[in-house]
Amino acid sequence: MSLADLPRQSILNDRHRANGGDLESVSWNNMPLPQTYATDPYVEVEAVRCRAGLFDVSSLQLLNVSGPDATKLLNYVLTSDISKAKPGDSHISNIVNENGGLIDDVLIYVDSPTEYRLSHGAGKLEEAIRALAPKFDVKVERDDDVHVLALQGPLSLEILAPHTPMDLAGLGYFKHGTSTLFGTPVRLARGGYSAELGYEVFCAAKDAHKMWDFILAAGKDKGVIPVSWACLDIVRVEGGLLFFPCEMTNEDTTPWEVKADWTVDLSKPDFIGKKALVEKKGKERTFVAGLEIDHTKAITPGAKITANGKQVGVITSTTYSKHLMKSIALAQIEPAYTKLGTELVVHDGGDWPASVVRMPFYDPLRLRTHPRDKA
Repeated sequence: MSLADLPRQSILNDRHRANGGDLESVSWNNMPLPQTYATDPYVEVEAVRCRAGLFDVSSLQLLNVSGPDATKLLNYVLTSDISKAKPGDSHISNIVNENGGLIDDVLIYVDSPTEYRLSHGAGKLEEAIRALAPKFDVKVERDDDVHVLALQGPLSLEILAPHTPMDLAGLGYFKHGTSTLFGTPVRLARGGYSAELGYEVFCAAKDAHKMWDFILAAGKDKGVIPVSWACLDIVRVEGGLLFFPCEMTNEDTTPWEVKADWTVDLSKPDFIGKKALVEKKGKERTFVAGLEIDHTKAITPGAKITANGKQVGVITSTTYSKHLMKSIALAQIEPAYTKLGTELVVHDGGDWPASVVRMPFYDPLRLRTHPRDKA
């Protein structure tokens, strides 16, 4: 089946094709992706790091959960405590199976104590929620109309703020709200997947063309350009941002093993997989760690990692960062070999020396997304 026959299509495909977008090679969540444009992905990275780049991330799956039992249902399904969030908050959570294995990650947008929007990837969140929904007083609706445009980069605020009545400068990290942008009703959220200051624009499909065009026009004099998913993968690896299922390659990978302890609230009375997570805490087989590799190319995901001839891990996500001038990778490594500075060997068409380094690789203090003098 051609990717053009997939059930989900971005209304912006014509814009992607006009930019030389490749929509025939890669899909995600049943939607073709603009994996590359005619521009070099590293040129796009430079735009995101120095100015701003505009991504179409509409292939995220959006699920609306509402009703009197919405909080109760989500608290049973997810690892975090949703009841502690306030309207206007958004936060990352996870869902695990009964064995404590990660089966999806999710970003929850809290609109009210009875209304939530869930943005998730290619895992089993929707399947789990729909299976349990009949036991709760809730309504579960997938939203395939909404389009998500992410303007990411240090100039993103400067570009968007003049065109919305929202106090965008006062919008804290992982906060969101309803407003207008260029006179069109939207939801605006501060966040993204680039390790930069950025904002996500949620709009209806019918408004996506003009929103795309208006944002690029507003940023044209500042060097803003459309950027591809190849660029997104580079900046997210540079930022040490995990991606399901790349860093969760096994069905029994626990949140403890990907250092997502902060997404798990064991004080909740009960949730799916809680018993298993309690039992497995402190018994981690591997941890996610960052590697710098003495190589001039990106390593192949799945490559083996050894120490003194013994396999101690596997590469999960990689890039060659021209911004950092380094070959870098995320990896699953046995705990004893994750101390900073540990020397290892990566095997990928050769034996490449590597060392464990601090993550994120880019902006290790996360000052771009969490400036000390701002929210």
